[in-house]
Amino acid sequence: MAEELQVGFVGNPNCGKTTLFNAYTGARLKVANWPGVTVEKKEGAMKYHDHVFKLVDLPGIYSLTSYTMEEKLTRQYILESDVDVIIDVADASALERNLYLTLQLIELGKPVILALNMMDIVEERGMEIDMHRLPEMLGIPVIPVSARKRTGLDILMHAVAHHKDKRKDNNLEHHHPEKEASRHRHEHHDEYTVVYSDEIEDKIDAIILRLRSDGKVKTKNYRWYALKLLEKDEEITAECGLDLSDIIDRSYETDIINQKYDFIEEIIEECLVNKNKKAAVTDRIDRWLTGNVTGLPCFLLIMAVVFFFTFTVGDWLKGYFEAALDQVNAAVSAGLEALGAGEVLQSLIVDGIISGVGGVLTFLPNIFILFLALALLEDSGYMSRVAYVMDSLMSKLGLSGRAFIPMILGFGCTVPAVMASRALEDPKDRRRTVLVTPFMSCSARLPVYVLFAEMFFGSAAMPAAFSMYVIGMAVAILAAFLMHKVDRSGGMNPLLIELPEYKTPNTRTIAIYVWDKVKDYLTKAGTTIFVASIFIWFLLNFGTEGMTQDMSASFGASIGRVLAPLLAPAGLGMWQIALALISGLAAKEVVVSSFAVLFGISNINSAAGMTGLAEILAGYGFGALNAYCLMIFCLLYVPCIATLAMIHRELKSWKWTGVSVLLQLGCAWLVSTLVFQIGSLF
Repeated sequence: MAEELQVGFVGNPNCGKTTLFNAYTGARLKVANWPGVTVEKKEGAMKYHDHVFKLVDLPGIYSLTSYTMEEKLTRQYILESDVDVIIDVADASALERNLYLTLQLIELGKPVILALNMMDIVEERGMEIDMHRLPEMLGIPVIPVSARKRTGLDILMHAVAHHKDKRKDNNLEHHHPEKEASRHRHEHHDEYTVVYSDEIEDKIDAIILRLRSDGKVKTKNYRWYALKLLEKDEEITAECGLDLSDIIDRSYETDIINQKYDFIEEIIEECLVNKNKKAAVTDRIDRWLTGNVTGLPCFLLIMAVVFFFTFTVGDWLKGYFEAALDQVNAAVSAGLEALGAGEVLQSLIVDGIISGVGGVLTFLPNIFILFLALALLEDSGYMSRVAYVMDSLMSKLGLSGRAFIPMILGFGCTVPAVMASRALEDPKDRRRTVLVTPFMSCSARLPVYVLFAEMFFGSAAMPAAFSMYVIGMAVAILAAFLMHKVDRSGGMNPLLIELPEYKTPNTRTIAIYVWDKVKDYLTKAGTTIFVASIFIWFLLNFGTEGMTQDMSASFGASIGRVLAPLLAPAGLGMWQIALALISGLAAKEVVVSSFAVLFGISNINSAAGMTGLAEILAGYGFGALNAYCLMIFCLLYVPCIATLAMIHRELKSWKWTGVSVLLQLGCAWLVSTLVFQIGSLF
């Protein structure tokens, strides 16, 4: 019977844990070249010879002193679970920073293996790591790997299988030549990786004796508990419940940290060769991309280029989808007539399902281009720079610069963006971020922008759509500022974020990211949009007297007429628009499919379809200004049901979920009304 081992992947943010986890398990978890991607622990399994490894990918942490939600999750798992081996994934190109967590993990007394990832970057910089001396100084196996190139993976698992019962290797060797004249009286250098000053070691010994005599703490590693008590760790202090005032006269956390870094300096000096041989290209690029003056304009320029390609290349590809949809529509109509299908069934399939779902599918090329561009920006290392650039502005508006990370994630999908708010330490800061993140324009809204921008703005379609993203960011930041003015009790936490090295995006990572997003889009078309299209068709074709040919007598028209007066000040006072907006609560793409069904357009995204819809809308007095206000309303109003569920899950409050709904509706109505009323003056 195969032996089962539980293996935890731990490391600093952005060190490659998830990429390594994906390589072993075949999972397709989100991977990006910026911190804060993993916000929950993920589990997978693999078989290696006579072992079954249960692998756990944990959120990135810099130390075992936890502040944010993901740091607490990782620490709790390491301390409380029956993990057999900890794989400490370290960025070999930033060894000095990564080793601090390594030393803390070793002190836990559990089997630890150091996986040196990104060795290719080390070689590119002309540096070398002494792979013989490093494990001697740490007392644990050190395995060079490349998660991206999938090298060293078998050796790492071989080490896991053979190191599971070891707390340290037998080859722990510390030279400390400058200290040989006065030998450390505790003689711990052959026993522990990190040995502290005599003062701290004396206190550790005294605390260990007290813990053992008290007997409340059941552990095999009293030394780690003693260190955390010296650091005045709140959780450990409360767990032990001992009066140690005669031993601990102050917090020794700073002393312990400094002495760890002293040892890290020794390691770097002995094990890292040619550390400063090559000047990083990153610094030269960052002079422009993160400069005080140039940073924000560069970000806006890059996003404008992204949307230029989204429209130009996407529209070129979209033409082929439109032609295919026309052929499908004609073939299905002819087939149904040949089979003698009833009028109701023909209307349901052609006017309801094909017009609704097919109309949304034609936007797939635009969605694909947008996700491809965002994936390239993430994997290259640029996205973390955006958060850094926005830090000073965000802090002035009452939010931590770290809050901009989930807001940027919102460009893709609001659900993981809301989850990413866990990286914020202060609960009120986190709540404000959750409330404003839905204002960021997710990809589901893009079909609405594409349709109405191309129908009403012609050559200015791309700037019109791009302005939605700028407006969304502006409203989010303004809302956060106003909430901060109302409630100033939240903490102000400065942004501490790693700016990773720029690197060539990994083809496999990009492919996984884009395919997952496209698959989600197609899944929506096959489920949510399919059901919503049938529902809208039913509302429009049935009334109090049964099936009707007159949509104005349908259930949908009745619902829309109730809401239309409320939307009239924003230039959206048509019952059809009110009904389409209601359908958008299922998924924002449904707004487009609803217009196709509402106005009987079989291929709404074709040139003929858009011309036909524009003519119909013009008959209601609906022009370019109305279209722009509709785009704004779709940008700002209530997010999809899945996002609302995630907001409730993160805030654990129906009250604040309700506040989120009212905030979104209020902002959508107010901004679109202002734009329409002011625009009408001109």
